[in-house]
Amino acid sequence: MFLLCVFICTYASCQQVTKPSAEANDTAYVYRTPSSGGTGKFYFGREIAHIMDASGSDWLERSSRPKEENTDLIVKSMQLKPGMVVADIGAGTGYYTFRIAKLVPNGKVFAVEIQDELIDMLNKKKKETGTNHIEVVRGDTMSVNLPENTVDLAILVDVYHELSWPREIIHSIGESLKPGGKILLVEYRGEDPEVHIKPLHKTTVEQLTREMKANGFIVDERIEVLPIQHFLMFRKQ
Repeated sequence: MFLLCVFICTYASCQQVTKPSAEANDTAYVYRTPSSGGTGKFYFGREIAHIMDASGSDWLERSSRPKEENTDLIVKSMQLKPGMVVADIGAGTGYYTFRIAKLVPNGKVFAVEIQDELIDMLNKKKKETGTNHIEVVRGDTMSVNLPENTVDLAILVDVYHELSWPREIIHSIGESLKPGGKILLVEYRGEDPEVHIKPLHKTTVEQLTREMKANGFIVDERIEVLPIQHFLMFRKQ
């Protein structure tokens, strides 16, 4: 049986969800009474999950993760090439960052994070491993702070559902992509009651497709062979 709750320490983890002033013209979001574990902020009818802090960082590195999520298949399915530039948005502890870096020795990996504790952890691991083609980047609530037209693939693994400002972050990622660049969302399957994750930490293909399409991205590849997650690759329309 998979874990009943999720302790995800990601890019979204310290973003504040506060209702902006009217001047912000924040028409994409709706604010209601929060449900249990929710923020009360809705995007296309989906309540954004309450953020998790860095106290759950050990959960990202748990020994059971490769079997539970088939993380090797997730990386393999990215179809990485040696010279690619990859952005790991919500890099957390660098679980995927450092695995990806081994497969793009002539490229680069941006590890984008927002929490000081995790940024320190990423920099320490980078120094210890001598992985010099990893660049740790401090993101903020509405931008991934990456240079324009530099990224071949941006990945968000179990991150998207917690983004306080998904529209703004996807737009920011889109600006960073090269022509033909893609965004990968890996999210727990909301359609499957056998995936024992809190409901707000799961999403459906229909919901993800709707939200991404509204931001100019359509599904380019869908892989449904993972034990508990969706693998959805998006490209610009």
